[in-house]
Amino acid sequence: MENLTAYLPEHVNGKNALITGGTTGIGRATAILLAAQGAKVVIFGRHEPELNDALEAITRVSPDNTPYGFTADVATEEGVQQIFEHTDKHLETLDILVNNAAIAFDSIISGSYKEWKYVTDTNLLGYMACVNEAVKRMKPQKSGHIVNIGSISADERDKDSSVYVATKAGIQGFTEALRKEVNELGIKVTLIEPGLVGSDMIEVPAEEQPKEIQALKMLKAEDIAMSVLYCLSQPKRSDVIYLQIRPHLQIL
Repeated sequence: MENLTAYLPEHVNGKNALITGGTTGIGRATAILLAAQGAKVVIFGRHEPELNDALEAITRVSPDNTPYGFTADVATEEGVQQIFEHTDKHLETLDILVNNAAIAFDSIISGSYKEWKYVTDTNLLGYMACVNEAVKRMKPQKSGHIVNIGSISADERDKDSSVYVATKAGIQGFTEALRKEVNELGIKVTLIEPGLVGSDMIEVPAEEQPKEIQALKMLKAEDIAMSVLYCLSQPKRSDVIYLQIRPHLQIL
């Protein structure tokens, strides 16, 4: 029988990871967890206060493994170029990309073309652009792992969320096709679709979220971070291609 210690999460120890939207929510929790397991992490977000808070939190759990972060907007071509210029300066190689940066939006009946474009550029085109740059860096080393954070909204398609649903359904289709394109290059691709997760993106007030979590109707960001770590910790022969996680009592 194979030694089961091969499945311990030390598989990420010493790996280099870029986490988009790594300053809040799922991205922040993932950056903290991967750094605690020995990965060297680079993060970015749009706002300086959240960036500084995340970097401090990562440093607390991994004082000998200094993280690097900066502000950038993945919704623009210039922002993507900036992101990978910073990444190349601080990581010798890129082993892991966690595509997570996203913003919420409601129905196409509300808002404007400019707003819909910004959501789409962030939630979908930003993922695509970061994957393009990541594959350029992973292809020569014939290894790497891309984790796209989607949403069960891609399947549930709730009323009054058509713009957000469109982006998450796009991520689902993009990830499925991407895996077939890059697996032969030695690159793994995983899609993780969370259910309701406590964050500043949802309509439930922050003060009410702990009650929903306690009632098993909402997940914590750390739950999704653990799922990311699980996928990254598989042996080379094993790919987790799709993982959907819901709160225990989330029916829809």
